[in-house]
Amino acid sequence: MPGTKTIEVTVNGQIHRAEVEPRLLLVHFLRDVLGLTGTHIGCDTSQCGVCTVLMNGQAVKSCTVLAVQADGAEITTVEGLAQSGQLHPVQEAFWEKHGLQCGFCTPGAMMLAIGILQENPRPTEEEIRHGLNGIICRCTGYQNIVRAVQHAAERMSG
Repeated sequence: MPGTKTIEVTVNGQIHRAEVEPRLLLVHFLRDVLGLTGTHIGCDTSQCGVCTVLMNGQAVKSCTVLAVQADGAEITTVEGLAQSGQLHPVQEAFWEKHGLQCGFCTPGAMMLAIGILQENPRPTEEEIRHGLNGIICRCTGYQNIVRAVQHAAERMSG
């Protein structure tokens, strides 16, 4: 199709090839083309962080990345965290430490938490709070999210 570009991305371990318009945002590619609606759209201004995914292992706001920029990348969304029926330690920690209320920001918060823990497996509370600065949660007051990240760090680092 004229004006489109073929991209190939690996999302949650599965390779996808698609024709996309150059202006299509990664968040819309994930939700509308691939049907992965766990990545939420919140503010349309890149402020809230609910669209956070991992791109080549780094936490990114998918509303700030064009799908064509993700060509060749490996993307992980919240749908790709659980493996073989087992929740990811961050998912378990959010559940065990009540790191969610309405759940709208939760997928982005979990992906951001994984990004934080990949960069620093044993962060202090201050480092966690600084790292979570990229997500807006209107329900929890962040305390239980911080506890969940601390708990996940403990579990993941042994």
